[in-house]
Amino acid sequence: MQSVADKIIKRIRGKGRGHVYSNKQFLDLGSRAAVDKALSRLVIRGVIRRLKPGIYDYPRVNPNLGGVLSPSQDKVAQAIAKKNGTRIQPSGAHAANILGLTSQVPARKVFLTDGKPRTIKIGRQTLVFRHAAPKTMINSKKPCKIVIQALRYLGRDGVNKSVIRKLRNSLSSKDKSDLVENGKYAPDWLRPVINEIVQPQ
Repeated sequence: MQSVADKIIKRIRGKGRGHVYSNKQFLDLGSRAAVDKALSRLVIRGVIRRLKPGIYDYPRVNPNLGGVLSPSQDKVAQAIAKKNGTRIQPSGAHAANILGLTSQVPARKVFLTDGKPRTIKIGRQTLVFRHAAPKTMINSKKPCKIVIQALRYLGRDGVNKSVIRKLRNSLSSKDKSDLVENGKYAPDWLRPVINEIVQPQ
């Protein structure tokens, strides 16, 4: 019979290196005490890394130097949200950078959340969670969240034909349908923009 630690190892290795987990994601494998004990043992063995209490990753390794790399801030934020039972989505500047609509890299990763505002340090990285109104938190798949936040950030004057064309070419039909469905939560000025984005190429 597999131990809780063996079950955890099998799961994380199946996902591959770079994934970030909260301890709550393993509670189907055993009791809370058994899971926490197994995770602590795996940290001591160097199999996983504890990023903060209750948050762990299966770290990526530099293929040339052999050292472990910093975790993905987006994946850390998602794991924290799962642990706390909250929703998150990228802030406008972060979203625009993800989509390649701006070359400006935000100094800090900022996420909107329906949970408590907080700032969390993971090593040298800083994650900022800002509370947002429910109407701002779009209940949809990630691509739609990112697109609408990016367009909000660029503003009426910043959304030009180049931006519209880039999004039209990069979004799948499913993403476009999701964008239309959630357009009703966007500001009035954004709805004509969304209609242009989803037009056939």
